[in-house]
Amino acid sequence: MSQSTPDSTFDVASLVEDVSLKRIGQYVLVIVFIGFFLSPLQTGLMTAFKTNEAVARSIPLAPPSATGFTLGNLEFALEQLSGAFFNSLFMAIPATIGSVLFGSMAAYGLTMVRWRGQMAVLILFLVGIFLPYQAVLVPLARFWNNIFPLASMLAPTFGSLPVVQSYHANLVPLMITHIAYGIPICTILFRSYYQSLPSSLVEAAKIDGASISKIYRRVILPISKPMFGVVFIYQFTQIYNEFLFAFTLITGSDTPEAVVTLILPAVGASTSGVDFGIRMSASFLAAIPTLLIYVAFAEQFAKGLQTEGGA
Repeated sequence: MSQSTPDSTFDVASLVEDVSLKRIGQYVLVIVFIGFFLSPLQTGLMTAFKTNEAVARSIPLAPPSATGFTLGNLEFALEQLSGAFFNSLFMAIPATIGSVLFGSMAAYGLTMVRWRGQMAVLILFLVGIFLPYQAVLVPLARFWNNIFPLASMLAPTFGSLPVVQSYHANLVPLMITHIAYGIPICTILFRSYYQSLPSSLVEAAKIDGASISKIYRRVILPISKPMFGVVFIYQFTQIYNEFLFAFTLITGSDTPEAVVTLILPAVGASTSGVDFGIRMSASFLAAIPTLLIYVAFAEQFAKGLQTEGGA
C-alpha cells in the first residue's frame, strides 16, 4: 500500500498534465478555425464603414480610424436597394410558402397514402431535383413571354391595387417558376420526415373515420412544424439569393421590378472602379432578410434537425 500511493499520485498528475495540454491544444485549434472562418466577415464589416481612401490605406481586417469612418456607404447602399428589397420579398415569401406547402402535401400523398402509380410519380419528383437550371432557361422565357404572357395579363389589375404597381406583375412568373422548381426538393425533404412517423397515427385517424385531407390537416400538419421550419429556411434562402431565373425573366437590373440579386453586382461600381465600402455595405444589407428568417425559425429549425437526426 505504501508503494502504490506514490505511483498512483504520479500517474494522476501525468494524466492531468496530458489532459490539460490536450485541452489547450483543442482550444487553440478551435480559436484558429473560428478566426479563419470569421476573417472574411470581419473584413467585410470593417470595409463597410470605411471611406474609399481608408480602404486603400488600411489593412482590410483593421477597424476604421476616426477620420476614415463613415455611414455614407450604408445610406447610399440602402437607397440603391430599397426598391429591390420590396421586390425580392414580394416574390420570395409567397414562392417559399407555396413550394413548402405543396411539397408537404405531395410528400404526404407519396408516403402515407397508398395508390397506384405512386413510385412513378416519386421518380418524376427525383428527376425534377436534378434538372439543371440552364436546360430550362430558353423554354421558360419563351413560355412566359410568348405562349402565356401572364405578366401582361395581370399588369392592369396590379396597377389598380393600393400597395403594388403594375410592373410588379412581372414578378409573378418568377414566383410561379420558383414554386414549381422548389416543390421536388421540398417533397423529398418532407418525405424523409414523414417516413419516420409511426403509421399508427394515420391508422388510428382512419379508424375514427377521418378522410385523407382531414388526416393531413388535423394530424400530420400540426406535428410537422419543426420540419416546416427547416424546409422554409432552406427554400427562402435558395429563392431570395437566386440569380439565374431572375436574370432570365426580368428584363434588366435598371428596371423597377429588379430584385436584389440583379442590382447588387452594380452597386458601388463606376467607370473609375469599384467602391468597396459601398459594395460591402450593400452585401450586408442584402443578407439581413435571410438572417431574420434564420432567427425567426431558429427554434423550429433546431427541433427539425434533432428530429431528423433521431429518425
